[in-house]
Amino acid sequence: MDQVKNIIIMGAAGRDFHNFNVCFRDNPRYRVVAFTATQIPDIEGRVYPPELAGKLYPEGIPIYPEEELLSLIKKEDADEVIFAYSDVTHEYVLSKASAVMAAGADFKLQGPAATALPSKKPVIAVTAVRTGVGKSQTTRRICEILQEKNKRVVVVRHPMPYGDLGAQTCQRYGDYADLDRYNCTIEEREEYEPHLDRGTIVYAGVDYGRILAEAEKEADIIIWDGGNNDFSFYQADLYITMVDPHRPGHELSYHPGETNLRLADAIIINKVDTASLDNINTVLENIEKVNREATIIEAASPISVESSDQIRGKRVLVVEDGPTMTHGGMNYGAGVIAAKKYGAAALLDPRPFAVEKISAVFEKYPHIGSFLPAMGYGKKQIADLELTINRSPADLVIIATPIDLRRIMKIQKPVLRVRYDLQELGSPTLDDLLSPYF
Repeated sequence: MDQVKNIIIMGAAGRDFHNFNVCFRDNPRYRVVAFTATQIPDIEGRVYPPELAGKLYPEGIPIYPEEELLSLIKKEDADEVIFAYSDVTHEYVLSKASAVMAAGADFKLQGPAATALPSKKPVIAVTAVRTGVGKSQTTRRICEILQEKNKRVVVVRHPMPYGDLGAQTCQRYGDYADLDRYNCTIEEREEYEPHLDRGTIVYAGVDYGRILAEAEKEADIIIWDGGNNDFSFYQADLYITMVDPHRPGHELSYHPGETNLRLADAIIINKVDTASLDNINTVLENIEKVNREATIIEAASPISVESSDQIRGKRVLVVEDGPTMTHGGMNYGAGVIAAKKYGAAALLDPRPFAVEKISAVFEKYPHIGSFLPAMGYGKKQIADLELTINRSPADLVIIATPIDLRRIMKIQKPVLRVRYDLQELGSPTLDDLLSPYF
């Protein structure tokens, strides 16, 4: 028999666990000696639990900070390192590969052929070339169209298991009480609440084979609601990829976003109402280079603001979606657009008022300055976000996150919310796209 290979999986509490479950769990040819963790605060130092790891790992599998990767390769005599997280440049991936190979291990990527699970029900996958392009609002629009056709739709969301992994194996969200029952972070609530508002059931967790089996019991159609720019965990009957003309060129320079671009049956160019024509043309030219067969849909993300007249002349603190603004690299979002559009006197820099874990976010992402990212991966970070907001001298707080933060914290200042949904422009529309399939 061939010698058992020692494996380390580099991840961020999502794709890494899925790849393990599909390719390595109960596979005696491999021994996964460790996971490493990055991108998300406070996810290292845990153990992938025995009940998820399987019979070959009675003590589970340790999770280390990625900073320890090279020493782990030598300590554990690793044969291969699997790269399993998303929304990073191709240059970044190859730099990691160079370091791993110099340390003595092979470097490997696993694609959809090895990791995407088949479903008994039709699957629509919604993916993107970068985080923050508009996947969630597109998923909501697709659900709306299909529900109008009397289809039972279930959304399966890309994983965000930042708590007790054993308790998060397979989570079903049917109402707001489930958000509290599962101790959801801000990031999880942002993805789940808008679906619950519309009566759509959401599944998420860690074991996406088990999740799929449960979702299939109550769905006519399953919608894969992707995270970051990762590719789908499920084999899709219709593969949709979103691109962002505010970040032209990223569709060909980020991993694994370019994979999604090449896989797409349909490509949605979002935000065309606020992007320059030159940027839109750059994106179109890049699509033509790698996937000229895809259907192209153009769309906008128009904003709506309650009592927008209250913004004029005010010093405002803008709170934007966290992941989009941090590792997504955006310099502004819907909140900043609304503040400028409706005549705010000033956008306050939140850095002088930031405390502890929120200060650490600004140190890690120095491009952020004119808004506050809504980071809340744990109770301490949520508490620090609340304190940062309340310490600011803002006349008004503009919240441009998909949820109302007042549900989970006490904001001691006037608040306005900014909302945004997908709006297709011209034809074809999403309804046109879906009709031949469903």
